[in-house]
Amino acid sequence: MAAIRTLVVGDGRMGTLVLEALRADDAFEPVGMVGLEAMGDLVSGAAPAADLAIDFSNKGMLPALAAYVEREGCALLTGTTGLDDADMATLGRLAARVPVVHSANYSLGVAVLRRLAAEASRLLAGWDVEIVETHHNRKVDAPSGTAMALLAAVDPEGARPVRHGREGMVGERPAGEIGMHAVRGGTVAGTHELHLFGEDEEVCLTHRATSRRIFVAGAVACAPRLVEAGPGLHAFDELMLS
Repeated sequence: MAAIRTLVVGDGRMGTLVLEALRADDAFEPVGMVGLEAMGDLVSGAAPAADLAIDFSNKGMLPALAAYVEREGCALLTGTTGLDDADMATLGRLAARVPVVHSANYSLGVAVLRRLAAEASRLLAGWDVEIVETHHNRKVDAPSGTAMALLAAVDPEGARPVRHGREGMVGERPAGEIGMHAVRGGTVAGTHELHLFGEDEEVCLTHRATSRRIFVAGAVACAPRLVEAGPGLHAFDELMLS
């Protein structure tokens, strides 16, 4: 199989680590990196052609990235967080033509955590649920995309009320409420905890990332499977755990 021509979108820490990993892997042929300052190259056609775009940028680059993917017909693996419904609709439109995967977290351990979270909440229905995520002090969005994915795992219908932190005389905890808490500080790569509280007992599922390299490794491992998957909006869990 020919090396996968890959364009890295986003020249921050994650993009730089992804490019390093691609250069060390014979399965890929890195063709370049495009940052925010060169975003116009994605639209104008100045960016090099590729079979795959790996995106760890920010949501402001999505329109230009979408134009590039549509023109090139390349697969898209994106880890950009903070996307809203309109942004997800854009990914859905692209997925009608090309393979697309979007995940807030490309850690294989987190993929397993989501599955465990879904099963635990099903088996412990009626227990109180709290989600706590901790990240470095430079993270700009909250809650994290991974925390939102855990929320979707325990409440797939989106039917339960969500409380983002608590302050003041909030009263008794309503039945069915899910607490969501974001902690920021230092250089923490990412810690996610799912707490389930029953009568006189607690179950806590925890994932700790000690380096961003685990996310890079997961994305790079997922990329060849995505390229071969065919058009559609694929899930990281589906590609890696099925």
